[in-house]
Amino acid sequence: MKREGWFAPYVSSYFWRFVLIIVLGALTVFSASSLMYTSGFLISKASIPPENILMIYVPIVGVRTFGTSRAVIHYVERLVGHDTILRILSKMRVRLYHILEPQALFLSSRFRTGDILGMLADDIEYLQNVYLRTVFPSIIALLLYGAAVIALGTFDLTFALLMGLYILVLVVVLPLVSLLFTQRRQREVKQERNRLYQKLTDAVLGMGDWMISGRQSQFVATYEADERKVARTDGWLRGWARLRMFIGQAIVGIGVLSMLYWAAGQYADGAIAGTLIAAFVLVVFPLADAFLPVSEAVEKIPQYRNSLERLSGVEDRDGAPTQGAEVKQNGQGTRAVSAGVLEVAPVAGGRTETLDEVRTQSAGIAKIKVTVAGRDISTTTGQAGNEGHSQHDIAIQTHIRLENVGYRYGADDDWSVRDLSLDLPQGKKIAIIGRSGAGKSTLLKVIQGVIQPTEGSAEINGRAAASYGEDIPSLIAVLNQRPHLFDTTVANNIRLGNPQASEEEICAAGALAKLDSLISSLPEGYNTPVREAGQRFSGGERQRIALARILLQNTPVVVLDEPTVGLDPRTERELLATMFQAMAGKSLVWVTHHLVGAELMDEVIFMENGTVEMRGTHAELLEKEPRYRRLYELDRPVEFLG
Repeated sequence: MKREGWFAPYVSSYFWRFVLIIVLGALTVFSASSLMYTSGFLISKASIPPENILMIYVPIVGVRTFGTSRAVIHYVERLVGHDTILRILSKMRVRLYHILEPQALFLSSRFRTGDILGMLADDIEYLQNVYLRTVFPSIIALLLYGAAVIALGTFDLTFALLMGLYILVLVVVLPLVSLLFTQRRQREVKQERNRLYQKLTDAVLGMGDWMISGRQSQFVATYEADERKVARTDGWLRGWARLRMFIGQAIVGIGVLSMLYWAAGQYADGAIAGTLIAAFVLVVFPLADAFLPVSEAVEKIPQYRNSLERLSGVEDRDGAPTQGAEVKQNGQGTRAVSAGVLEVAPVAGGRTETLDEVRTQSAGIAKIKVTVAGRDISTTTGQAGNEGHSQHDIAIQTHIRLENVGYRYGADDDWSVRDLSLDLPQGKKIAIIGRSGAGKSTLLKVIQGVIQPTEGSAEINGRAAASYGEDIPSLIAVLNQRPHLFDTTVANNIRLGNPQASEEEICAAGALAKLDSLISSLPEGYNTPVREAGQRFSGGERQRIALARILLQNTPVVVLDEPTVGLDPRTERELLATMFQAMAGKSLVWVTHHLVGAELMDEVIFMENGTVEMRGTHAELLEKEPRYRRLYELDRPVEFLG
């Protein structure tokens, strides 16, 4: 469809309504001009003692007539105009819906949420204003321009041409100069506001990740800086609008003085009566009110053009997604990078690491030294008979202790957590297991200091957890089940963990998260855009990028809040293997519904209705708790059947 398809069809559909609106608009200005003309004549005539009251009766009736008709015609013009435009607006929105509806399944991969909001909130509104604030006022001004010059020409052709020149400056020269000065900035303002829509919607979708990373103040600062940039451009445009209005009023003032001088000369020459001097002068003002808005109307053309381009661009996307799946061959398997439907991603060496391999790696000898976020993270595995798992050098030692913690959300509510004690020294790994509503999420909030216990105490390094406030992200990182990837590059998404991180540190974090295979398949490596909400990647890939972010944040404690929910079993085990290996040495609080990987934990806590039903090591619970053994058999049926 042609770009003007968002404009021209409504002109043909509502042509006679448009004609009526223009005629009514012109009649409104004519009535206002006639009112001023007859008022000027009446005032002048009444100042001279009339021979008969009938000499001023006609102008009195004229003032009343034009005063009433001006208000009535203006009301009818607004009524017809807004009714027509609202009809058009409704059709535009329905049309946009019908364009987007067939693309519903691919909508998120084709358009950012902020773009769609921008089209609904701004673009359609701007096209509505094309008629009300640009087309109709400009046509009315041109009609009155011709009528005014012709009317004056019947008295004095030379003066009519002079006034025509003044009006030409108002309706042609000043609008074109204004358009020349402002078109770039008008387009910038429109585009920057669209970007603000995108940025804000992206931030709202990922608000939890901003909070978890402790970067909410950073987002607010950057967003406010972007708003100030738009405000500065807006301020420049408002400043120019004031200057333009001053220039326009100055031209009107010159026109008034010229009219006064000409009318006085005409009276001196006996061409007109003295009572018409005020009539001719006053008629300039309502006409000027019709000419002055033309500059502002023309200024908006770049914004209209930008809106038309965006809406026309929507219609151009009528095939497969423009940001479709990019299929890469890595010699070891095929990866559907964008679609996220298929993920066959062997690690280096053509094999896939499992939880059991992570557990048995401690039997070998290896030393890995990586610098992340300005700190050395050394992963050492010793001979068989050593500790049995890797150790990371953690700069900050953190000890979390909960004593008889109880919490309920209201005085009359049931206890969400009751009489729970927990000791988590640096490096300890615990799994918290239970069905939905068992109290796991409430327990996490207590540990993070989001809520204070109703009973008992929750401390970090001997200090109340709730007292840390915004400092908590420096101690505890959270990897949840749906981490948000912001609409920027892979590197910037990882950098959220530490805004000061260098490229080398980002790559090191990515390597620990086993992102090497994925990054090598991307067209621009770490500088590849992830698209809104990480649409480019599968669930497992998004979790690995989020894991790299957590590793870059490098906190001594990491909460894993069911990060593998929704992943297939193979991807789940691979991701868990990567997590436990990369975060060795950190304290882990792993919340989960099931028991895959529980054998790697130092302690397993099974919660039911806010209380601890079972706790101990995986081996102890398998031996002593028949219920735990049955649950584990359900999660690991192959092992028990074999």
